Amino acid sequence: YSLKTEKVYLFWIKSFILFNDKKHPEEMGNFEIERFLNNLAVNRQVSAATQNQPLCAIIFLYRFIIGIEIKGLKYSFTKREQSIPTVLSHQEAKSVIANMKGHHWLIASILYGSGLRINEALTLRIKDINLTNNTLFVFRGKGKKDRYSLLPKSLNAAIAEQINRVKIIHNNDIQEGFGLTSLPPALIRKYGNSIKDFSWQYLFPSTTRCVHPYDGYICRHHIHESAFRKQLRKAVLIADINKQVKAHTFRHSFATELIQNRTDIRTVQELLGHTDLKTTE
Repeated sequence: YSLKTEKVYLFWIKSFILFNDKKHPEEMGNFEIERFLNNLAVNRQVSAATQNQPLCAIIFLYRFIIGIEIKGLKYSFTKREQSIPTVLSHQEAKSVIANMKGHHWLIASILYGSGLRINEALTLRIKDINLTNNTLFVFRGKGKKDRYSLLPKSLNAAIAEQINRVKIIHNNDIQEGFGLTSLPPALIRKYGNSIKDFSWQYLFPSTTRCVHPYDGYICRHHIHESAFRKQLRKAVLIADINKQVKAHTFRHSFATELIQNRTDIRTVQELLGHTDLKTTE
């Protein structure tokens, strides 16, 4: 699983144990699990999606760590409510993006112009950019699926400038004896020092180096999603748009613009990376 999922599972497992007065999971069973989940649903009134997270974490704990299969649980996965996504008009999207600066402006432009998820945009590497054909390669998107998406020609100059900035940062790292980028666990052993190559570097690198959470080497990760989220919130306020705008809103707006311009829905499905056409619909 991803590091993000691992952190979420650890959080809910810890919460489950603390809720039951720090009893060891081996000493607990269906009663304690149901009591914990009911407390989240009834007393804390968490959303349907949030209710499913602790259930997945606890089932994982018992199945793979304790070695016990939980059966007969009087609690099932909660269905998420169907909601219509927030969509910005073309003018609204332009207005929000115009109030952003630097690489945050470029990230928002890619989200709206290419229909990427925020994590897909942040994990873009130099090798994934093709300014000749104006395409982006999304490596292991949601569901671990690879795909290509469009890249607006209007962003070519800004992306070229960003690539030059990354090159300066990378050259400084090399001179200081570093230069490795972060990769999924164990790939460092497969690729070795080749991941010092400029093509492997993130398009939006972090301002600081860090220790890889699994393999322990010093690397440069991409910028954190929270930094972009703060800038987006400010831009929405300045643009005076009375909608709940998130990074994912640009993706919905990208799809809507394509449909309004009579793009075939199967093409939209491919660009968004949806497995099921119903999700696109």
